[in-house]
Amino acid sequence: MLTAQDIDTCRNTQGIVVNPSTSELPVVVIGAGPVGLAAAAHLTDRGLPAIVLEAGPAAGAAVREWAHVRLFSPWGELTDPAAEKLLAPAGWTRPDPATYPTGGDWAERYLRPLADALGDTVRTGARVTGVSRAGRDRVVDADRETQPFVVHVDHADGRQERLFARAVIDASGTWATPGPAGGSGLPALGEGAAADRITYRVPDLRDPAVRARYAGRRTAVIGSGASAFTALAGLADLARADAGAGTEAVWILRRPVSRTTFGGGEADELPARGALGLAAKAAVDEGHADAVTGFRTEAIERDGGGALILVAEDGRRLTGIDEVIVLTGFRPDLSFLSEIRLGLDERLQAPVALAPLIDPNQHSCGTVYPHGHRELAHPEQGIHLVGMKSYGRAPTFLAMTGYEQVRSVVAAIAGDLESADRVELTLPETGVCGGSGLFDAPETDRGEDGCCAPAPRLVPLGPATDGGCCGA
Repeated sequence: MLTAQDIDTCRNTQGIVVNPSTSELPVVVIGAGPVGLAAAAHLTDRGLPAIVLEAGPAAGAAVREWAHVRLFSPWGELTDPAAEKLLAPAGWTRPDPATYPTGGDWAERYLRPLADALGDTVRTGARVTGVSRAGRDRVVDADRETQPFVVHVDHADGRQERLFARAVIDASGTWATPGPAGGSGLPALGEGAAADRITYRVPDLRDPAVRARYAGRRTAVIGSGASAFTALAGLADLARADAGAGTEAVWILRRPVSRTTFGGGEADELPARGALGLAAKAAVDEGHADAVTGFRTEAIERDGGGALILVAEDGRRLTGIDEVIVLTGFRPDLSFLSEIRLGLDERLQAPVALAPLIDPNQHSCGTVYPHGHRELAHPEQGIHLVGMKSYGRAPTFLAMTGYEQVRSVVAAIAGDLESADRVELTLPETGVCGGSGLFDAPETDRGEDGCCAPAPRLVPLGPATDGGCCGA
């Protein structure tokens, strides 16, 4: 493996890096989540050296942050074949493929053992701050493609490191960059000043401290996807458990109500998502959540008593808000790739060839065609965005799709284009879009088959009144 010192010996008198044998360099994988670890497993299976850099203190750090939430996908769709092959000698037993894990289950029963099996390949507390071509900024063309990648790393102990790589697989996901409350895609006026009252994650209401934060208070939930459903269901459970305490939710939807507001019912490819939509509907039906439609937040203010006021672009005001849960999706962090030439769709921030296949206006999880290295290609050869990050702002990602992505990408890096171009995945009729599902409820609480529930029916939602009390 070449080191920085080795690279230095390859410089000519002008200080330009003369091409070393990049085949001797490792593939650097950014992120030790499910897809990043799967990439490392495929690289190991092909005998290619790899280094996995994880900013968090342990593998699956992002997944552990939503450990309390149950996935929509069963275990059978959440493990990678190359990873299972690597785990087998250690006596790892595959969980029941028909059961549905929580994020915590996924991290402890699969991601941690997989990271252990990969050993020193996985380096935690290692945050990537930049990726470039050695001796070449974004502008320089000369001999660009012959230069190795250089990855800048900040370690938790304060050390800085430069790693050279033959290729880079960015599986860092989107968890660290949630969308804001502002309806324009930018933070609402006053959003930063109200940060002490805002969270951008589904709260774990089993935690006594978190529970105390929302009990007896009026919470606004901004968002219309599965994460918002999860938060509404949790707040409704809290209201039922503490009847009389005054726990309330205000559900803020930026769009009008449609036939898919609560999921697709019997036509929904994700039965568990249909059940979650039903739980959100029940929260409204039972009076635990009021709903406002067509509300795009422009500003967040405080009244004289310290409560928050949400102000819409059309001037409507929602008053008496104690807490805000913002669940408006995620977007990729491209800041550390600023010196890399990426080809991204102007809307989704996904690779140009992939974007039409995952456009959420046309596709859901089960209708996304399996894809690989060609759809993930960029003008800069050797850089690959995979997993959630490859989808940009599209929410239709499947774990199985990510595993197929890295299988194809690693095959291409190894020079096996026949395998790289071959589709080896048949998508199921159900799967997980994102990672939000019901809270860690007993199997009996989630329908007779452990995932399904009666199809949700649409509930009419009225507009907010001038006083912000929202009709339903």
